[in-house]
Amino acid sequence: MSWWLAIGLALATMLAVMLVFRLPRPLWPVVGTALMLGLAGYAWQGHPGMPGAPKAAAVPDRADGSAMVAMRQDFASGAPTSDFLVISDGFARRGDFANAAAILRGAVRKNPEDAQAWLAMANALVEQAEGNLTPAALYAYRKAGEVAPADPAPPFFLGVAMLRAGRLIEADQLWRESLGKTPKDAPWRAVLEQRIGALEGLMRRIAGE
Repeated sequence: MSWWLAIGLALATMLAVMLVFRLPRPLWPVVGTALMLGLAGYAWQGHPGMPGAPKAAAVPDRADGSAMVAMRQDFASGAPTSDFLVISDGFARRGDFANAAAILRGAVRKNPEDAQAWLAMANALVEQAEGNLTPAALYAYRKAGEVAPADPAPPFFLGVAMLRAGRLIEADQLWRESLGKTPKDAPWRAVLEQRIGALEGLMRRIAGE
C-alpha cells in the first residue's frame, strides 16, 4: 500500500465518521487520534515499496448494514415497493450485501421502473465492494435517478459514495442537488443542510482558506 493510498483511506474514514454517521463533535479528536496511530504503526512496520506476495485471502467479518437501510428508508415514502426489497433489506442488515444485490437484480428485471430497488442495489454493490464506487453501482445510482428524477435519495447516496472515495467536489454537488429536490418540511432537510455546511468547511480548510 502506498502512502497516498493510506492517507486517502484515513481521510475518507474520518469524513464518513463526521458527515455520514454524524459522530458527536467531541469524539472527532478520538477518531482522529486513532487514525493517526494507525498511520504511525504503518510507518513503523509497513513497507510501501516492497513488492506484493500472494497469500490466502482472509474472510472479512460481515458489516452491519442496518444504518444504511434505515437511512434509505427515511427518504422513501410509504411501504417498500416489492417483496424483493423487503428480503434484500434483511440480507443487507446482516451485512450479506452480495445476496442483497443479487435479489435486487431480480427486482429490477421484473420492474425496471422500481427506483427504490435500483437505489438499494446501488448501495449494496458499494458495500459489497468495501466502499468502492464500482461501474455497476454507478449505473444503478443513475438508473434510480432516471426512474425517479424528483427523488432526493439517489443524488444523496451517490454523494455519500463519492465522499467515501475522497471526491469531495462531486459529493458537494450531489448533496446540493439532493437538497434542491428535498421538500421544505422534510424531516431530514436540516441534517442534510448541516452536512453540506460541514463538507464546505472541510473543503475550505483543505484549500487553505
